[in-house]
Amino acid sequence: MTKIYYDSDVKTDLSKDKTIAVIGYGNQGSAQAQNMRDYGLNVIIGQRRGKSRNKAKKDGFSVYSIAEAAKRADIISVQLPDEVQREVYKKEIHGNLADGKVLSFSHGFSIRFKLIKPPKNVDVILVAPKGVGVMVRENFLKNFGVPALIAVSQDYSGNAKKIALALAKAIGSGRIGILETTFSDETDADLFTEQVDLCGGVTELVKMTFDVLVEKGYSPETAYFEALTELKLIVDLIHEGGLEYMWSKVSNTAEYGGRIQGPRVIDAHVRKNMEKILTEIQKGEFAKEWISEYERGMPKLKKLRKKDNELEIEKVGKKLRKLVK
Repeated sequence: MTKIYYDSDVKTDLSKDKTIAVIGYGNQGSAQAQNMRDYGLNVIIGQRRGKSRNKAKKDGFSVYSIAEAAKRADIISVQLPDEVQREVYKKEIHGNLADGKVLSFSHGFSIRFKLIKPPKNVDVILVAPKGVGVMVRENFLKNFGVPALIAVSQDYSGNAKKIALALAKAIGSGRIGILETTFSDETDADLFTEQVDLCGGVTELVKMTFDVLVEKGYSPETAYFEALTELKLIVDLIHEGGLEYMWSKVSNTAEYGGRIQGPRVIDAHVRKNMEKILTEIQKGEFAKEWISEYERGMPKLKKLRKKDNELEIEKVGKKLRKLVK
């Protein structure tokens, strides 16, 4: 079983005279930067001009260009979107990686698929909180945290794992649990669950459930509440106590129907599709496709966004959400 580390297991704290540069002050970057600063670490921000740069200054950070922040830092925490990391790394970070520095990521994508190839004389680590930035910050302020995964891709100093644990502790994850993994496992599992379950699978299931009800004559409002609104209640129960806890809290009718019919919906054919998607991820096919899509200006993604914004379920949802505010 994977060992879980807590605050008491992390014996090494980062020296206060070490400088940590958080590159990118978006949702995740701002949360981690503020948590580490509140923990007592010396944090600076590397950010291009714009709203995020202004927000970092307003939050009281010293803000520099990405290149200058990387030059000043002992630890460089890359919090940029996956699709832009390679370009920014090449232009502004690589040339500032002096001997013994630490390059840290919150998602293994760029290292896993070799979009970034760091020099041999630096540590390369992963500190990946399993929650969005808002949760990382809010839980920290409540003296709690979100779980985090750590991994080491390159251990030049011999202390890379200790540094990863110390960073995970500083953002609050040691309060609930830190698990060790690999860059490959974190990246593959993260992409796979996003695509087939958390983001891709669940939205397609909701849309199809809504469409079937409406096509068979049920009102769009009824279909919306049944297919989408109640989903949060179920997910909250699962999050609180697990799958069986959820079953214990719904009606016997819902439990029997769900246990019997669920496998008819998510059947062997769906499983084969999932396995195919995982294989594509493992082979790097999805990464190649996504980076190509980004470099072409994201035409497919923009088309999909436009299409889904025009769906009836979205139009009905906008009206109903105004009624319940």
